[in-house]
Amino acid sequence: MSTTEGTITAPPTTEQRWVAFGASGASGTILHITIGYAVRMLNDDSARGIYPTLEVAKSALHAAMAPGSDWPDFREH
Repeated sequence: MSTTEGTITAPPTTEQRWVAFGASGASGTILHITIGYAVRMLNDDSARGIYPTLEVAKSALHAAMAPGSDWPDFREH
């Protein structure tokens, strides 16, 4: 992982991706990469962070949603 001007550049993926769906549709993605799980909201240009487990990444994505949002439905793609 490297950072350039405040953005996170993630290493290669393992080809696993989960899309988070909330009440208003898709809200973000979790990408399994070689060093963890990268969380990106749909309006983001790059990952917000890289987390050690899928469960921690899901919690981080939920925390980035609008206050009061229900837990999203995570679907593997």
